Amino acid sequence: MSLRITLDLNEKDLEHFRKLARQAMESAQKLDAEQIIAGARRLLKEVEEQVGSDYIRSRLGQINLLIDMLEDEGWGMQEVGQRRVLAALAYFNNPEDLIPDNVPGLGYLDDAIMIELLCRELKPEIEAYRDFVVYRTAEAKRRGMDPADLDRGDFLKAREHALLSRMRRRRRGGGGGGGGRKSPFSMF
Repeated sequence: MSLRITLDLNEKDLEHFRKLARQAMESAQKLDAEQIIAGARRLLKEVEEQVGSDYIRSRLGQINLLIDMLEDEGWGMQEVGQRRVLAALAYFNNPEDLIPDNVPGLGYLDDAIMIELLCRELKPEIEAYRDFVVYRTAEAKRRGMDPADLDRGDFLKAREHALLSRMRRRRRGGGGGGGGRKSPFSMF
């Protein structure tokens, strides 16, 4: 048997979580990237060892994705993106957060809610990284090479090539919206 619980966070609730995230970011400014990542990994290890809740485990498992984004040399995340992801991970370096992690059964619930909110905030970065990982895996398999040999530059070239190909196909198919006829305004 499973039980579904829905949390409706109003603007006041969200502002409280934003405040906690800002406080974590401010305190994390004293830490370097390695320390922030190490703290997030410690939290993941604690959750793996102590938490039976699939909900909490699955949500906090998203922290791995954020760490992967930072450490994936092929992805080569830009500094602005790195700062955003590190700021998100900073929250998980404080065991005395909204609900202290040592409270049995509930201690990691606020962390699960926070990662859900942070992943929504980081959605563009996460989607771009996932697209890159899918591309890299498929392209490496297609070429018979190690995925580590492909990087963001290869991904961007492939995206550019796909865009140009789509434009050419549209042009050949009457791309001006003329249904196969030349546009009356065409100079070509």
